[in-house]
This record gives sequence, structure tokens and C-alpha cells, in this order.
Amino acid sequence: MVSERSSKEFFAVTLRVWRQAGPSASGRFVDYPATNVSPDMSFLELLDVVNDGLTVKDEEPIAFAHDCREGICGTCSCTINGKPHGPGHGIATCQLYMRSFKDGDTIIVEPFRARAFPLVKDLVTDRSAFDRIQQAGGFISVRTGAAPDANSIPVPKDDADLAMDAATCIGCGACVAACKNASAMLFVAAKVSHLGLMPQGQPERDKRVLAMVQAMDEAGFGNCTNQYECSAVCPKLITHDFIARMNRDYVKALFKAKFKPVSSASGGAG
Repeated sequence: MVSERSSKEFFAVTLRVWRQAGPSASGRFVDYPATNVSPDMSFLELLDVVNDGLTVKDEEPIAFAHDCREGICGTCSCTINGKPHGPGHGIATCQLYMRSFKDGDTIIVEPFRARAFPLVKDLVTDRSAFDRIQQAGGFISVRTGAAPDANSIPVPKDDADLAMDAATCIGCGACVAACKNASAMLFVAAKVSHLGLMPQGQPERDKRVLAMVQAMDEAGFGNCTNQYECSAVCPKLITHDFIARMNRDYVKALFKAKFKPVSSASGGAG
């Protein structure tokens, strides 16, 4: 038989939430008291409870993005007490539990702030710039999905492990929100590296890194100044070493593009 939870296990907090009706509207912080908070609640569950109360009072609920709530989709991106995804390590907002806070705390919640992530409403931002970067080169143009093809080319274990580490990126944008320059280098490096480490990614390796970096620059992300705030807040603990790897690939690709032989009219190398 499950015993009833003691009321001493519940506590109260105040959510100070950024409210903004739309991209062109003015925004402000609004305080919402939350009582009977269970330490086992996730942060998004707390937002659900607060929104239920607002709905009952016929007030506009807080808009926030969510999907899987399992730390996989990356849509739950919030800045909590000044840190992307809040006071945790290697977790997304949906994996943050209220046991991380104390009774009486005031918790400041705001959206990720970056020029390339325009605000949609309240805590929701438009992160489609990441989609455009991915579409620029984050793929391979060969047939995939067949098990025999997957096993036909041996891959060194070190390369496979590194590729898997990079592929864990969920595209949440915490790296951008944490960077003082709003740089997307960690995201792009992860997407470039996990394909560049695999044999199937070699034919388009140079084209990929050039196209994805160009798309990143066009989207308005800032430059990387190697402060490493990005890797410090990454929910998948992706290391900034991938940025150095991408920079090497980028320089090599630029060099090859600059000195690429030009075919003559007769078909010979120029």
C-alpha cells in the first residue's frame, strides 16, 4: 500500500515569467505564485499547473514549447534563473525537477534570447534558423536505411564513438542562448562532425562544412570567441572540441576550393 505524501514535502515558489503577446508587442515579467509544489514535479509540469490556474481564472496561459518531455526533442528551451535549461547539468528544461529549488524561491523564467531566435510569444522562440542550417548540408546523398549498407564499411571505434557523441545534439539552442555572441558554432560543429567522421559522409565533407557555416552566418548568429559557455550548458554534454574539428575542416575546404584545378576547354586540367 502506498502511503500518503506528507504535506511537509510540498512547498511554494513564485514564478517570475516573461510575458509577451507577440514579436512586436512589449514584454514584461509577471509574478505567479505556485503552492503545493511537489519536489517530484518536472518544471514543465509546474508550468502546466500554473496554466491550469490561469485558465480557471479566464486569464491567458503562459505559452511555452514542449513535445517529448524526455530530453530528446529540444523544444522545451527556457532560460531559468539566467541559465539555459536551468540549474542542472546535462539536462533539458523538461528534465529539471522542482527538488532543485527551495521553499519560497522566486524563479525567473524567460525565453532564449538571440537575434537569430526571434520571439513568437512568451517563452516560445522561432528556432527555424537551425533547420535552415541543417538543410544546407546536414545530410548525405546516398541510400540509407538498409542494414547491409550500414555494415559494409568498417568504422574505427574511436570515430564511431565520436560521431555518436556529436549526433546526440538535439538542436535545443542552449549553446546560442548561453553565448554572449549568440554563436551557433557548437550546434553546427556537432552536425558537421557526426557526418564528417563517418565513411558515408566523406564525398560531401568539404561542401557540407562550407554550406552549413555559410547558412549559419546568413542566419545572423554571432562569432565564437572560445568562452565555452556553449558546452557548459549543453543538455547532451557535447564538447567544444568539435568546434576545433569543424574549424579545421572549414579551413581545409576553403583551401581546396581556392586552389581547385579548373578544367580547360579541351578537357585537361587547368
